[in-house]
Amino acid sequence: MMLRTRLTLWYAVVLTVSLLLISGGAFNEIYEQLRHSHRPSSERHALGEAGELLFEVGLPAVLLGLAGGWWLTRRALAPLSGLIQAAERTDERNLHQSLPRTGNGDELDRLALVLNDMKSRLNDSFARIREFTLHASHELKTPLTVMHSELETALRDETLAGSQRERLLSQLDEVQRLSKIVDGLTLLTKADAGQIRLNRESLRLDDLVRDAHADALILAEPQGLKVELGMCDPLCVNGDRHRLRQMLLNLADNAVKYNQPGGAVRMALQQRSSSAQFVIENTGPGIPPTGLSRVFERFYRGDAAHGTAVEGCGLGLSIVHWIVGAHQGTIRIESEPAKSTTVTVRLPLDPTDLPR
Repeated sequence: MMLRTRLTLWYAVVLTVSLLLISGGAFNEIYEQLRHSHRPSSERHALGEAGELLFEVGLPAVLLGLAGGWWLTRRALAPLSGLIQAAERTDERNLHQSLPRTGNGDELDRLALVLNDMKSRLNDSFARIREFTLHASHELKTPLTVMHSELETALRDETLAGSQRERLLSQLDEVQRLSKIVDGLTLLTKADAGQIRLNRESLRLDDLVRDAHADALILAEPQGLKVELGMCDPLCVNGDRHRLRQMLLNLADNAVKYNQPGGAVRMALQQRSSSAQFVIENTGPGIPPTGLSRVFERFYRGDAAHGTAVEGCGLGLSIVHWIVGAHQGTIRIESEPAKSTTVTVRLPLDPTDLPR
């Protein structure tokens, strides 16, 4: 029950009891005066007159008091409703925006002031974390690039023994994996800080989906997976070609990696109202219900990923989620454990390409 409703009910109960007590005393006083008056009326007539008087005066007073109490409560708590709505919209992207204040110095105004101070401290903390991550990523890139170059140079040595070459290849794989993690962290941190600008253009999304299908065929070949492309409607969206291709490749890569030998990957692109809907489904271990709400968290990897030799760092879906959101789209993941996982992405169609 909302605070406004609860206060109104409490006020109504207190007001009703008070009016009943006052009315009871007034009724008794009026009745006694009428009964002892010199009018030639009977006691029953006096009782009737007193009841009519209280009904004509008391009932309107009760109704007026209830209406006035409800109006006063609603007016007094209106700033609280606005404060709650503003607080509900708060996330790490708008911590710099202050919550509304009444300016009259009451308890609600002081509460808004305290919350604004807390948001300011949180904003400073997030800013320091982003700054540290950006600096750390930048500092890591140079040594990783150097190590990558040195390992590639060493592998060109034809006199290397087989065991030495395997060790160098293993080290090169790890360096490449670290480089992907650093690149992913840099991208997400810059996205959080609003430092990435999308190069928007009108482009054919179906062409990108076909490219992703071709990439998935190559990725799936070692595992013997079947990759199918169903309907692929010719649809245009307004977006960044590089980022959308990155999104589709990440989803295709996940669908292949988290699969089972001899399994399948199915893709489709269709128009849904004024949106382009891309669906990719794969067979495999699936995602447990407890993990579905966390799949877009950074570095989160489900139990199925931890229990296998699947490579990954847990940033792919976080990047996908950001790309979809940056294009004003939506993404939904549904999964049946030990059966399949389906990812549905919807992006707004290019307005200039829609029928008029």
